[in-house]
Amino acid sequence: MAGYVGILVSDPSLQNQFTQVELRSLKTHFTSMRRESGKLTVGDLGSRMSRLKVVGENLSEQERADFIADLYPNLNDEVDFEFFLKVYLKLHAHASSRTGSPAKNSSAFLKAATTTLLHTISESEKASYVAHINNYLAQDGFLNKYLPVDPSSNDLFEIVKDGVLLCKLINVAVPGTIDERAINTKRLLNPWERNENHTLCLNSAKAIGCTVVNIGTQDFIEGRRHLVLGLISQIIKIQLLADLNLKKTPQLVELVDDSKDVEELMSLPPEKILLRWMNFQLKKSPYKKIVSNFSTDVKDAEAYAHLLNVLAPEHSNPSTLTVKDPFQRAKLVLEHADRMGCKRYLTEKDIVDGSPNLNLAFVAHIFQHRNGLSTETKQISFLETLPDDAQVSREERVFRFWINSLGNSTYINNVFEDLRNGWILLETLDKVSPGIVNWKIANRPPIKLPFKKVENCNQVVKIGKQLKFSLVNIAGNDIVQGNKKLILAYLWQLMRYNILQLLRNLRFHSHGKEITDVDILRWANTKVSNSGSQSRMDSFKDKSLSDGIFFLELLSAVQPRSVNWSLVTKGVTDDQKKMNATYIISIARKLGCSIFLLPEDITEVNQKMILTLTASIMYWFLKQPVEEKPSATSDSENGSQLETISNSTTDDSASESSVE
Repeated sequence: MAGYVGILVSDPSLQNQFTQVELRSLKTHFTSMRRESGKLTVGDLGSRMSRLKVVGENLSEQERADFIADLYPNLNDEVDFEFFLKVYLKLHAHASSRTGSPAKNSSAFLKAATTTLLHTISESEKASYVAHINNYLAQDGFLNKYLPVDPSSNDLFEIVKDGVLLCKLINVAVPGTIDERAINTKRLLNPWERNENHTLCLNSAKAIGCTVVNIGTQDFIEGRRHLVLGLISQIIKIQLLADLNLKKTPQLVELVDDSKDVEELMSLPPEKILLRWMNFQLKKSPYKKIVSNFSTDVKDAEAYAHLLNVLAPEHSNPSTLTVKDPFQRAKLVLEHADRMGCKRYLTEKDIVDGSPNLNLAFVAHIFQHRNGLSTETKQISFLETLPDDAQVSREERVFRFWINSLGNSTYINNVFEDLRNGWILLETLDKVSPGIVNWKIANRPPIKLPFKKVENCNQVVKIGKQLKFSLVNIAGNDIVQGNKKLILAYLWQLMRYNILQLLRNLRFHSHGKEITDVDILRWANTKVSNSGSQSRMDSFKDKSLSDGIFFLELLSAVQPRSVNWSLVTKGVTDDQKKMNATYIISIARKLGCSIFLLPEDITEVNQKMILTLTASIMYWFLKQPVEEKPSATSDSENGSQLETISNSTTDDSASESSVE
């Protein structure tokens, strides 16, 4: 990891200023800031750097903004990580000169700044998230004895220690993600059961798009506030933005003029769609500015005043547009929102302070309650002519969440759009096979020249061939052009290579030899057979797998206490099959498998996802220390099984996973 961060910071003068630990901490903060509105510009830095200890505590937002503007007048320029570090150092030196703190070349300030960098929390955000939890989980049968939580206390961080609340919150955000039968909900949980809940939570959070790279189960058990709030913030954001797509809200097509624009809209992240919607509505008002973020552009509350007047003129107050004080205007805006019946979890101060997370949540609530879009627009019928490839959509989702789980420098919202410059693919390749990327010839974003993108993607294809991917008729330009079929083919082979490498790297089992699909198939059948069951799968596309029984028996074989057989259905009807599939996924995640498939992938026997599920269970099992493995499995059994694996020859017929 240290080498990887060093690659990202290519300027030697910067590299020498920071330790690798400090760089990783600053990188996490930078990524978080950029994710709040999809990009980070010079003009955003004044408000966004408030959480940096020395810079945030000793300079006001206006002082930071003025200082940055004097140094870098092009406020709309996008900021990369190295530029962020340079601004950070200069701001710190400026703050130090005013307070008499040590100079920059003394690393003392860094230890103060970066070790607490992510440990500060916003009391206002905490209160907002607590209000959200109290509202959406009030009727939960298990949690109602703990709710409502007092937002002024730290009770939230105690309640999350058993893992139940976070699992329930994930299901509020994306219903059906976790089979609640898999959650341990006894009144008094032992440490093992608590850890299972947290493991289930983290793996499920990854599967809905949260970034949990620097979070572990121990962080929840210890109630580390900044990490708990960080995850809760991501979960709530996913819930609030869930309707900002054409599938859920086809009326959004009103925001565009033609089919080309519709395709562009479909590829945008939900935050960008929300901004576009807001500006679309503001065009109906006298307000002439363009809102480009949920921070500096809304802190005077003028945009809000006009937006609510457009959406709910019957509740307007003329004073809102005439009052001069932004704080007073913000207060009137929130009163307007109350009269509309909008739930809101922010205060006047949050608006005036430009809190990005809370302002985004506020606008998302307004959109959910009253979006002001027509339900009879002609463009909606046009949507029916667009191809609706559910399989492509599901695969795109799996690969997107898998790539985001790796902790790359940029969070992607659409693999067909966000991978086109090749950079994230190169980062992913470097994570999967460290050292394989030639960073000296790679072009770092932002990339304006098309041929530079092609250069990156050519290296992506070259590395794929080096890893023996089947890449017939795939060129770098296909990725740049967003060719869906070829991008999905590449990503599947990359994901498959990753899990096979993880298995291969368990050298004490595989003896360093290649692991193949056939080995995985044989291992799974042997485990189930040795447990006394007659079930087996002939291949990863065996239709008999649709009832889920084989995988429940496999999970029971690797961890006998994992499956509660009284909850398992016969898997005859479609509903029974789906119940079993949902249970399988949650049990696997609860054990520790990082998987991204949906129940439909099991019931429809999607051979790619069936392979990844089986391989993930195998990887989890083989990683366990011998003393923790089920007592029914003898050492000699493990030895013979794994010797079989190490002696296997390459044969992909089990999954037919190569893609022409």
